[in-house]
Amino acid sequence: MTRPIIGLTLDREEEGEFATTPWYALRENYCSAVFDAGGNPITLPHEPDLSSEYLNLIDGLIITGGNFDVDPKIFGAKSKHSRVTLKEKRTAFEIEITRQAIDQDIPTLGICGGEQLLNVIFGGSLIQHIPDEIENPLEHEQTNPKSEPAHDIFIKESTLLHQIVKKRKIAVNSSHHQAVAAPGNTVVSNAFAPDGVIEGIEVPSKRFCLGVQWHPEYGINKSDQAIFQGFVDATK
Repeated sequence: MTRPIIGLTLDREEEGEFATTPWYALRENYCSAVFDAGGNPITLPHEPDLSSEYLNLIDGLIITGGNFDVDPKIFGAKSKHSRVTLKEKRTAFEIEITRQAIDQDIPTLGICGGEQLLNVIFGGSLIQHIPDEIENPLEHEQTNPKSEPAHDIFIKESTLLHQIVKKRKIAVNSSHHQAVAAPGNTVVSNAFAPDGVIEGIEVPSKRFCLGVQWHPEYGINKSDQAIFQGFVDATK
């Protein structure tokens, strides 16, 4: 049987230790998680004008995470927190291809910053820096390896996420300083951290549109693996 083709968005850096010119990158575990779930992973350079052509090639879209933030102006914020870091070209591409994927009802999975982008596309807003807006917050930027859990989350019953993981509570890793504030139009919050931070969203009206605030590509438990399996299965 032919494996469904899964497009993954890339990260981009202007320069650094790897190269003195701009370069793309993606951790291997994103691709291996897709492959292990039965998908054929391909990566997508940041070319908004090619979005429709990319979508003609793929069966599902994964918006990956990264060490940057969505521009607060996009969701109507009047100021930008000092911790906010922008990657404008990447965000412009991810907004364009994700909007088209949603319009075409192509299965879409947003991971960490990808979840936040999904919420903004649907008209929602973001917490710009959790310690400034959440009382007694957990440590959402864990210092231990991401292959280990940081905290538990609680999952709502009768949601797509609950249907996939079949549990009310799971342990997750955590590597974010922002989170969903107000969910967007038709967006349902499906998971929460003990401090009240929204950890997952979904859009029930779509074939498969799911966002998770953690990084399931590390596969720290069977629930992480189930998320990729459920996503790839939805693309078939």
